[in-house]
Amino acid sequence: MRKALCIISGGMDSAVAAYIAKREGYEIVAVHFNYGQRTEKRELKAFRDIAASLNAKTYEIDLPFFKQIGASALTDESLAVPTEGIKPGIPITYVPFRNGIFLSIAAAIAEKEGAEAIYIGVVEEDSSGYPDCRESFIQAMQRAINLGTKDATHLVIKTPLIHLKKEDIVALGAKLGVPLELTWSCYQSEEMACGVCDSCRLRLKGFEKAGIEDKIPYKTTPAS
Repeated sequence: MRKALCIISGGMDSAVAAYIAKREGYEIVAVHFNYGQRTEKRELKAFRDIAASLNAKTYEIDLPFFKQIGASALTDESLAVPTEGIKPGIPITYVPFRNGIFLSIAAAIAEKEGAEAIYIGVVEEDSSGYPDCRESFIQAMQRAINLGTKDATHLVIKTPLIHLKKEDIVALGAKLGVPLELTWSCYQSEEMACGVCDSCRLRLKGFEKAGIEDKIPYKTTPAS
C-alpha cells in the first residue's frame, strides 16, 4: 500500500488532514513534535489518540532547542499568550520557522519509510497570520526537499485544508468521522481549554458556524 507521512500536532486541522490521507488510500505514518510548547503533554496525548484511531505507525520527535530559542509565547513563558482576540500581523505565538523544520524532519522520515506524500494541516485563509502556513512557502519547501533527497524520492507535500475556512474544516471532519473530541487546540491550558486564546477562538467560531457541538471542555468562551 502507498504510504503518506502525516504531521499530526494533536490539533483539529492536522487530524482532518490525516483522515483525508487515509480516505485517499494511504497507509499512514504519523509524526509528532514535542518542542517545549505550553501544552506539550496534552498535545502528545491527542496525537497518540488520533494516531491510534488511524492505526498509524508513529514517530515522536523531541526538539528542545525551540524552547532555548524562545521568541514565541508558546515556548517562552515570560511572554503572555494573547487573549484579547485575533489581530492583524504575525502574532507572538508564531514559533520561528517551525513548519520549515517540521517539514525537513518529516521529509527524512518519509524518505526512510518510502512514503510518496507528506500531509500537513496548514490553513492559509483563516489562520492566525503565520508566514510558514502560506502556500508559496509550502511549494518552495517541496522543491527544496526533492532537490535534497535521493533521485528515487519524489515527495509531494499535500495541504488539503490550506484554502478552507475553519467552519469548513469542522464540517469536513465530521463528515469523515474524525474524532474531533480527541483533538486539542488550546495554546495555554492542558486540563480545560482556555477559550480565549487565538486558537480557541478560531476553533469555537468554526464549530459555531458549522452548527456542530464542540465536545472538549472550556474554562470560558468569549462573547460573540
